[in-house]
Amino acid sequence: MSLVLGIDGGGTRTRASIVDGERVMAHAEGGSIKRLRVGAEVAESNLREILKDVYAQAAITSVTAACCGVASASLPGIHEWIKAVFQDFAVDRSEVVGDEVIALDAAFQGGPGILQIAGTGSNTIGRAADGRRESAGGWSSRLGDEGSGYWIGLHSVRRALHAYDREEPTQVLKVVGEIWDAPTVDDIVSIGDATPGPDFAALAPAINELAEAGDPVALGVLAQASADLVAFVLLVRSKLLSKHNIRGEVPVAWTGGVIEKMRLVQEPFFAGLHAAAPDMPVAKSAVVSLEGALWRAKRLAQQAGN
Repeated sequence: MSLVLGIDGGGTRTRASIVDGERVMAHAEGGSIKRLRVGAEVAESNLREILKDVYAQAAITSVTAACCGVASASLPGIHEWIKAVFQDFAVDRSEVVGDEVIALDAAFQGGPGILQIAGTGSNTIGRAADGRRESAGGWSSRLGDEGSGYWIGLHSVRRALHAYDREEPTQVLKVVGEIWDAPTVDDIVSIGDATPGPDFAALAPAINELAEAGDPVALGVLAQASADLVAFVLLVRSKLLSKHNIRGEVPVAWTGGVIEKMRLVQEPFFAGLHAAAPDMPVAKSAVVSLEGALWRAKRLAQQAGN
């Protein structure tokens, strides 16, 4: 029996599974392990809790290999603390990589392709056949992440304030005020401009509902989100084709709730890519990033056996 552990540490939640070959022994979900989002202490507590959960479900005390994909994996200290926790849980071999890496491998298992991430944050990563990568976007919630849930929430408030100045109709400020318990526009501005600021990504579902109901500000934000996501994919495609001597088209996969759950982003995203590159294969369903972490953990286990 060669048990392996895969962890997908996204910005909002963490998912973990233990498998033996193709058999799933345990699966659990918990809070975020992204330090920038929840802080170092909460992140470690969440990681330990989810590991306790999956180990108890599988009735085990150790695993052969583990892979953890986590947002902000490149920041100092992230690898070290996760691997230290793994040692406490008797993980024989382990690796910590970015959440975009496990999503790429879930889609392409080491092969070439483009991945569009559009969840709490956004990022576009392309990989050539030789493993070299190209990217676009993903420059954090303050400096980029166009098309993400955070971007949708933030820019909906911004555009709604402009609409308020111009006395144009929108329900965005009313709905945001209800969510934030902010009865006036000044209250909304105070909360939105605070340090630390509010979770703008949490507004995205409400903005999506307003867009579906025809709110002009919400519709405009989602239209811009889909256009930005299409542009990022096409930019990465252009880099791969021009710099890596790729013949033929590059397949595209995607993950994240913005594309998966927002029809008014998903439909123009697919249509925009098809219009620009009709022969480019685009996945119709979302990548399950956890599968990439498990695939990488299995490779680690195989290397240990060689």
